[in-house]
Order: sequence, then C-alpha cells, then structure tokens
Amino acid sequence: MNIKLNNVRAAFCNFFEPRTVNGEGDPAYSGCFIFPPDHPAVKALQDAMEALGKEKWGAKWATVKKEIETKDRTALHDGDTKSSYAGFDGNVFVSARSKARPLVIDRDKTPLTAQDGKPYAGCYVNASIELWAQDNSFGRRINASLRGVQFVKDGDPFAGGNSANVDDFETIEEDSLV
Repeated sequence: MNIKLNNVRAAFCNFFEPRTVNGEGDPAYSGCFIFPPDHPAVKALQDAMEALGKEKWGAKWATVKKEIETKDRTALHDGDTKSSYAGFDGNVFVSARSKARPLVIDRDKTPLTAQDGKPYAGCYVNASIELWAQDNSFGRRINASLRGVQFVKDGDPFAGGNSANVDDFETIEEDSLV
C-alpha cells in the first residue's frame, strides 16, 4: 500500500549508498521522515495500516494490532522515543528502508546525486513509501519500504547534515605559501 508523505523533515538520510544498521544485516537504503502529530499523513498512515492489518490478519487483526502497537512494531512511531536526536521530540516519524535504490529527485523532478548535497538531515522532502505486513520468524509488524524522495525546501540542518560552504574559507594568495 503506497503512501506519500508531503512536506516532512528528513533524518538519517541514507538515500545514495546502501548501509547496514549497526554493522548488522544486509545493506539497504533508508531514512526517517519526521512530522507533527497533527500532520495529515498521520491519519493516512493509520487508515492504511488498519486496512493492511485487516487484509493480512482478518479476524485476528484486533489482537495482532494490540500486540504490535504495544511493542512499537508499526511504521508510525512516537518521536519522543528518539528525543535525544534533533527534530524528533514532540513529533512522530516513519522509518523506511529498501534494498533497491530509491528515486531521489529535486523540486523540478531532476535526479539528485550525493554530490548535490541534498536531501540532507533537516531539510523538507516529499517521500513515497510502501507499507507492508510482516508475519514470520522475526515477528509480526507493519513496515515501510522506501520508494522515493523529492527535495522540497531547505530546513535547519540536523547535526552533520550539510557540507562546508565556499564562504567558510578564505582565498590563499600564492606568495603566502612560503
């Protein structure tokens, strides 16, 4: 079930190079998308997870829902659980990952690369995710796969979120290199 998260903040941006989590598991592309609890995406996510849960677990959904919500195993998380990181406190977030490289584009839909310096942690993006239900030896949950990210606008960068600017340096004259 595809969901679009509009005008949300990006964090832990790993859109261009697959990485492992804490050195474990298969490398994947990933990111977190942060937004206030009254953002329209919250209701869209809740409705989609409800429909997905009913489809996957049928009559057992009420019991499974209680279990996965109690264990924080849904795609939508309380940002206060990551309050030690900038931008999360008082908000909600979705973590999404994928083994396939997501589409990463600018406002005008041109492709972006890591060298473009965006998207970065703290900027605003539109994100396309796909919700899916997991029920296997690793447990039951509703996860989000990362499909694509579109840079929307700059925001205050989170720690380590941007590169140096040319204005951070001064011109060095050739004769001063003695």
